[in-house]
Amino acid sequence: MGRNVSVNVEYLTRVEGHGNIVVNVQNGVLEKCELDIIESPRFFEGMLRGRSIFEAQHITCRICGICSCGHTLASIQAAEDAIGLKPSRQTTELRKFLLHMETLDSHILHIYLLVAPDLLGVKSFVPLIDTHHEVVRRALRMKKGCNDVCDILVGRHVHPISSIVGGFTKLPREKELDAMRDILFKMRPDMEETVKLAATFRFPHLERETECIALVNDTDEYPFLEGDIGSTDGKRWKKQDYRKVTNEFTVPHSSAKFCKASRDSYRVGALARFNLNAEKLHPKAKAAADAIGLKPIVTNPYLNTAAQLVECVHCLEDAIRILEAFKKKGVDQSEAVIVGLNETGRIKVRAGSGVGAVEVPRGILFHHYEVDAAGKIVNANCVIPTGQNLNNIEYDMKKLVPEMLDKTDEEITLGLEMLVRAYDPCISCSAHFLNVKFINR
Repeated sequence: MGRNVSVNVEYLTRVEGHGNIVVNVQNGVLEKCELDIIESPRFFEGMLRGRSIFEAQHITCRICGICSCGHTLASIQAAEDAIGLKPSRQTTELRKFLLHMETLDSHILHIYLLVAPDLLGVKSFVPLIDTHHEVVRRALRMKKGCNDVCDILVGRHVHPISSIVGGFTKLPREKELDAMRDILFKMRPDMEETVKLAATFRFPHLERETECIALVNDTDEYPFLEGDIGSTDGKRWKKQDYRKVTNEFTVPHSSAKFCKASRDSYRVGALARFNLNAEKLHPKAKAAADAIGLKPIVTNPYLNTAAQLVECVHCLEDAIRILEAFKKKGVDQSEAVIVGLNETGRIKVRAGSGVGAVEVPRGILFHHYEVDAAGKIVNANCVIPTGQNLNNIEYDMKKLVPEMLDKTDEEITLGLEMLVRAYDPCISCSAHFLNVKFINR
């Protein structure tokens, strides 16, 4: 007689709303394993219809408080693609810098506040204030540094102001470059300590080989902002063909769409990017990967957190590189965009269809706008990284549960919590992610 397990996880948050996990094992046989998403639609695509492409980014940045800059840049990229506007190299470099800051900020949040408590044996981040005081101070110090840099560059991190279609309304001057560089230089010792801490972590073990999707390119740059869509299955698509990748479909137990590409499911995020582009990481990031024993192809989903740490090192060092280049050649202040210059000014509009594909902390994000001749959005589609990961999380759960049937209820609970947390799903980031109840046990 096999073991019976019935698990009901109510009010699954951190996916911008609510969801449930339902697991049922009868006589040792897994009969049901679902990730139920019960959040009501938020209708952002509907909000965009009829709105100007010049105001779209101020709407879509409200989709996510953590990936606010990422949604801004994906929105801008889609709008510029639709009207045939190619940003300057200076604008592109500043956008990459902004993405680095947001990725670093979000990854630090996830590593320290959401994952570290599990790996250090406590229930939340709060007990670490007493037991690991310097760890807490380091995490908050690094997050503050990222937010301060975003404040200087775009006015604020959450709901940025100065990043718009065509470029930036305000460009950093020499003293601001110096201020940002000083913040990042001071962050280096904390990053070194973070790598040392991560090397002590013992992540749970689960192996499931799956397809990974992320931006790829033919340069030596680890891609966050520009590139095609690539797969570890050897496929490659232009960003305009994103629907061939995502293949969204509905399931009865979820109000969020699921996705699949070449197989039954795929993953996006730091681990997917690492598996596709590890050779393009900064040398210090490669050294960090070696220090924590991370080598592609990684098939343990719990190690997404380790991949995030590697990306933290890369983002910090590449951000410093970008600042150093601007310090050397200067910032062309004449490129500052005057708000309101649309079809009657410097930025011309036309009818068209445009796609933005940007790597935000949780994976590749797509924005797709159809625009009329007046620059108004006729139709919009946004495919969020967490939505792309939901199907893969469910398949991981189906692999995990049978392997844990010899564990206690508490161990099964923690295993499920840590698995879902490893994907760093959006947004609110409550450390007590799941409330698990064992039914009839």
